[in-house]
Amino acid sequence: MPDQELLQRITANPEIFGGKPIVRGTRILVELILSLLAQGATVESILADYPDLEPEDIRACIAYAHAAIAHGSPDAVQATG
Repeated sequence: MPDQELLQRITANPEIFGGKPIVRGTRILVELILSLLAQGATVESILADYPDLEPEDIRACIAYAHAAIAHGSPDAVQATG
């Protein structure tokens, strides 16, 4: 799945967590998933702890982080609302 398709799984709504990016249709923050991965959590363990997530959602979080770095800031990445 190309990055653009993955990024459609990330949304931002000013009324949810002050507009921080979340995984589509959930209240799961992208930064939470990235933090868990950085701490050594496996994709499998994250999926077990958050059954509403799909493997592509975790890939979408990584793609979002990559896009934010590549574009210079998280604000440069358009999360749909």
